[in-house]
Amino acid sequence: MKPAEHKATLAILTALLFTLAGGAPAADRFARPDAKHTVRVKKSVFVPMRDGVRLSTDLYFPEGVEGPLAVVLIRTPYNKKAFRKDDSEAHFFAGQGFVVAVQDKRGRYESEGLYTVSGGDGPDGYDTVDWVAKQSWSNGKVGTYGCSYLGDVQIFQAPERHPNLAAMIPQASGSSIGSAGGRYRYFAVFNGGTFELAAGAGWFLNAGSKVFFQRPEHLSDEEFAKLADFFDPAPKNPKYNESELWWTLPLIDLSKRAGAPPNDWENVLGRDLTDPWWDQFDYLEDQDKIDVPALFTNSWYDFGPGESLYQFNLFKRNAVSERARDNQFIILSPTTHCQSEAATEDTKAGDRHLGDARFEHWNIYVRWFDHWLNGIDNGVTQMPKVQYYVMGREEWRGADRWPIPEAKFTKYYLDSGGDANSRAGSGTLSTEQPEGEPADKFVYDPATPVPSLGGPICCTKTPEASDGSFDQSQLEMRQDVLVYTTPPLKKGVEVTGPLEAVLYVSSTAGDTDFTAKLVDVYPDGRAFNVQEGILRARYREGIAKKVWMEPGKVYEVRIDLQATSNFFGPGHRIRLEVSSSNFPRFDRNLNTGGNNYDETDWVVAANTVHHSGEHASHILLPVVSPEVVP
Repeated sequence: MKPAEHKATLAILTALLFTLAGGAPAADRFARPDAKHTVRVKKSVFVPMRDGVRLSTDLYFPEGVEGPLAVVLIRTPYNKKAFRKDDSEAHFFAGQGFVVAVQDKRGRYESEGLYTVSGGDGPDGYDTVDWVAKQSWSNGKVGTYGCSYLGDVQIFQAPERHPNLAAMIPQASGSSIGSAGGRYRYFAVFNGGTFELAAGAGWFLNAGSKVFFQRPEHLSDEEFAKLADFFDPAPKNPKYNESELWWTLPLIDLSKRAGAPPNDWENVLGRDLTDPWWDQFDYLEDQDKIDVPALFTNSWYDFGPGESLYQFNLFKRNAVSERARDNQFIILSPTTHCQSEAATEDTKAGDRHLGDARFEHWNIYVRWFDHWLNGIDNGVTQMPKVQYYVMGREEWRGADRWPIPEAKFTKYYLDSGGDANSRAGSGTLSTEQPEGEPADKFVYDPATPVPSLGGPICCTKTPEASDGSFDQSQLEMRQDVLVYTTPPLKKGVEVTGPLEAVLYVSSTAGDTDFTAKLVDVYPDGRAFNVQEGILRARYREGIAKKVWMEPGKVYEVRIDLQATSNFFGPGHRIRLEVSSSNFPRFDRNLNTGGNNYDETDWVVAANTVHHSGEHASHILLPVVSPEVVP
């Protein structure tokens, strides 16, 4: 089937399923369905946990609906009061006939207890489901919903397997991955053994406070509920220059230097990824068992599409029931973090235009909960298990599994005359393996790291760390960036699946970093980043094992570049950038072989990338031939 025919077929099938389910007319299918009911809110209900701590919860009831009703649970660290706005997800789902419970996480805002980042969400999620399922207004079926940290808490509670947890919609939940798959992402502030500096600093300084003013003991719950709207329990953060703080050494002092409220910065940054301290949390592990249907959503320019896809497969693989095993789904859009539903007729991620990427997210969400919580046979489980947007082709596709079986993993080899430094050099990318060419060398000085420019980054508010796709041409003129490019493509190449760069490297330092960035070079010369990754060389044999380098010795490093679906069209070129820094997205490796986070001195590293004979560096691309487009 040709791409255009497949696109039309998928659109027709989707519209047909939706029409059969009693959905909105095709022209309105991308919008939120109109509310069917007015909504009443019962504020600040304190729900008891097993240890006596009580979590403040708002309850949203649809008016004029006979109960008992299904419940949608949203647990948040970001102040449940934000959901009281008329256009919130809480009002939306309640307006569709569900009771919605929105809860402040343990130790956050109105809830009791001590807050630790990612702490307590497994048991607290279980206990909250248990409480809402037993209320007189509940039909006993509970679904969970939310994006980012609100998606993480769903993953944390899934292995608890509460019998009343009937369905989940975890969105952009990649930061809930622990040791699963050897990824060790822990709150998404770690990546390839490095620290996600810009995102981590932005979150801990702005949102990570462990201290909130709590309900005075002399007030009853009823009195507090009446007064709570007059007060904000959150601290007021000091003013600081985030871009200046990134350069802080030692890095572990950054939060103190900012004068931020008490948070977990030092605890998180200052521990090895295999430290037993992490065992207290509910981060996803490979042995976790699951018994809940889940509809994952994420986006190609989020920090963790690879993690969401791993979760999708793990939930299916580790399901303890046929119901759970056969009902794992995922939707992947071309947007940035938690922006899937915001796609427009002219969707942009950063500066890159990606066409009409609208999708029926809201209608699918309602149908998903109607099916699993209300027992309505509306066809939602007949949609493809994997639905993804092909950037460059500007079309949605469906598949039964991931990676898609049509993808052929193809090696694109790095080659040059020994001077791939900058895009003015001789670096090439080809499916032909090179023979005997000289290696490429560059100098990595932590004092002058390669600046970040876009990428799958989250939650920063500074121009130096913007998310999305931007023209990399200026960065590609640096001598510490190796650039390898194909000739202009005659037929175009579709790349859909997981990505990995395999480099053979050596260094004068005992430890350094290596970065890789996949780039789509347009016919006019603009070079838009598609995906990127990094690996701290000491972790080249796995995060659980530190092995330092010997000067001049050649080592294999495998860099995870997450996943994508991107069509490099006719006249475009495929490009790979290689360097040793991507700052401030990632912390700088100081090249000493020490902890980095507690050091103030650094050494300059002379790094080498080999690409001939037994050391044939390459990027592994999942290429989909036009003849086998699903």
